[in-house]
Amino acid sequence: MISLDNEVAEEYLGRCREQMAAIDTDLLALEKGGAEIDEELLNRVCRSVDSVKRGAGVFDLVKIEELAGRTEDALESIRGRAIVATPERISILLAATDRLEELVQHPLSSNDADIVALLAALSGMRADHQTSAGERSPHPRSWRPRILLVEDDFASRLLMQTFLSSHGECHVAVNGREAVDAYGSACERGGRYDLICMDIMMPEMDGREAVRAIRAFEETHGVSSNQGAKIIMTTAVSDVKEVMQCFGELCDAYLTKPIDLKQLVTLMMAYGLVEPPGSI
Repeated sequence: MISLDNEVAEEYLGRCREQMAAIDTDLLALEKGGAEIDEELLNRVCRSVDSVKRGAGVFDLVKIEELAGRTEDALESIRGRAIVATPERISILLAATDRLEELVQHPLSSNDADIVALLAALSGMRADHQTSAGERSPHPRSWRPRILLVEDDFASRLLMQTFLSSHGECHVAVNGREAVDAYGSACERGGRYDLICMDIMMPEMDGREAVRAIRAFEETHGVSSNQGAKIIMTTAVSDVKEVMQCFGELCDAYLTKPIDLKQLVTLMMAYGLVEPPGSI
């Protein structure tokens, strides 16, 4: 975890404050549309909440991450037409985002905040449908995740490919441009990638630009932020600012080289892509 007592944290929190300040207006506009959803507006709200959630995990802001995640689930239910943006539901979302804004303003005490009632209210919004838009259906035991490894260094690529191939169907790209093309082709064939391991420093198109292109593709094709590929950035860059910029571009995690394979498999288990040891 990264300390809150540095300029990187302040940059992240400042961005969160800017994003949260604009959400109330967007939610009220969303309410006026009722069943007629303004997709661009809803996407903007989802992106803002998702960005807050992803960065919170880096700083161990547990309550912010949890509340943002539950808020995002409710928004995705509206986006997926599972529920309608009624005034009552918008009121719950407004209460949740207002509380998020408060927690972001006071991050040091945020982990002690009482958000139980808000979490219950947000869950109640989604209780009328069985599987939310943000939750993947359980995979059969024979299922293997589809993985895209993006790495320009031969030795690193060989090591990672050998490891990842033992856990799923692993394809390889040697730069960001190849990665974007591979992702688009996979989607067109109906076989999206579940996990992307993306190096940052690469020729032709770097990893950050490739992530932006992949997330833009998902948004254009109606893939919600919770249903999109999990993206783990891999980098030899020790500059934490570089890492946080990646979170702003909606990656899910980062690992520094040389890659700790135990950390990688732990992330894969957290994403539901591999089963924990000893599971039945």
